[in-house]
Amino acid sequence: MLAERLAAQQLSRPEAHTPEEVVGHLLAVQAQDPRAFRLSIRSRSSGLTAADVDAALTHRRTLVVTWLNRGTLHLARAEDYWWLHPLTTPQLEAGNVRRLSQEGISPKTVDRAVDVIREQVTTIGPRTRAELRTALDAAGVRTEGQALVHLLAAASLRSDLVRGPMRETEQCFVAAKDWLAAPPAQLDRPAALASLARRYLTAHGPADAQDLAKWAGITVGDAHTGLRAISGELVERLDGLVDIADNELPPALPPPRLLGAFDPLLHGWASREFVVGRHQGIVTTNGVFRAFALVNGTAVAIWRLERGQVTLNRLERIKRADIQALETDAADVLRFLDLPARPAVVND
Repeated sequence: MLAERLAAQQLSRPEAHTPEEVVGHLLAVQAQDPRAFRLSIRSRSSGLTAADVDAALTHRRTLVVTWLNRGTLHLARAEDYWWLHPLTTPQLEAGNVRRLSQEGISPKTVDRAVDVIREQVTTIGPRTRAELRTALDAAGVRTEGQALVHLLAAASLRSDLVRGPMRETEQCFVAAKDWLAAPPAQLDRPAALASLARRYLTAHGPADAQDLAKWAGITVGDAHTGLRAISGELVERLDGLVDIADNELPPALPPPRLLGAFDPLLHGWASREFVVGRHQGIVTTNGVFRAFALVNGTAVAIWRLERGQVTLNRLERIKRADIQALETDAADVLRFLDLPARPAVVND
């Protein structure tokens, strides 16, 4: 199972040559951390840079970031946004209303705020978070504390607000209908659930309905519905998991690799035990998913990038050859981010 899942995640043979290939394969990449979602693309591709990701967001308009699965920001292809959004976000609205109420913002004020945000992005164009805050403040809408982020989420859930182009180092908000190409033909819910199940297993198989439900933020019943719709395309394993049918030889484990914070490998299944093992601290109690090193398919260290240097902190003993491979990958992290070359620091 381990090797199959890592191969499905495109970690064993990272042959993609565009950000769109990686994101299209994974379907949705957790994206509340801007550097982290870019590093998720690095580890699953060859020869790309962070600037290539920015070009897809800004110039080609083929990738967007918005609230999708589990009420969390995700990076998705523009063409997939149109069916993922109505499938995965309606169930988030009640929680959004509750959080805004806790911030002291009434439903009537939320309606007014959404109108202000919509007008800003449709009449002016791409707007930064600060510019939208200024507009809301001018309209008498409170934006202190966590109010602003939940108002932006409300505009995303109720309309078509997405994060698109980069302005220097900040990603701007836009209206999807104005910024993106015309949407494809709309999928009805059964067809969307079938597509979700197929695309999920392509990047996460083998898995089961509980895994799909956890990843997408849908009910287990809807997950079963989607899997039943594509049952003719699946094989059932002896361990009870299912996968897309294929005849390939069992994949090899990936070489040692540095994965960024919030990497998709930690979000794709109901349990991440098969990756983190006894190193549960990779996911902190306040919900931070640390960047970590993968050797023989499992986590063996955590790492950070500070002042342009990668520092690796071992969680267990690592062979010298694997350390050298991780040091080489650390150099590629700097290349990807267009930072000067510096040797990595490895700590016990």
